[in-house]
Amino acid sequence: MLLSCLLVPQKFVIAAELIMIEQDRCHFCMVFNKEILPSYVESDEGKLAPLRRLNLKNDWPLDLSNIPKDRLTPTFVLFEDNVEYGRLRGYPGKERFWILLREMLSNLPK
Repeated sequence: MLLSCLLVPQKFVIAAELIMIEQDRCHFCMVFNKEILPSYVESDEGKLAPLRRLNLKNDWPLDLSNIPKDRLTPTFVLFEDNVEYGRLRGYPGKERFWILLREMLSNLPK
């Protein structure tokens, strides 16, 4: 019986991520870092979709090959199981960011 459990393929759960596309000397990236980043990790939103930061100038990760790069920074992409569920271009300010992020998170499958 134990052997049969080992032979059954397991489905891997891929958690949602909030991808932040940024670049060096990006003013609004720095504002985001000051206004949002300190509280994001411990927030409900941050636990549901941990932040993954990518520099626009670096090589694009293979696991994100189906997500197009964006030339505007910062850009936030909500991504889960190889599917994009929302994109926010630019940083709209502290209050508006949280509102728009919650709207994007509501698009995730339940």
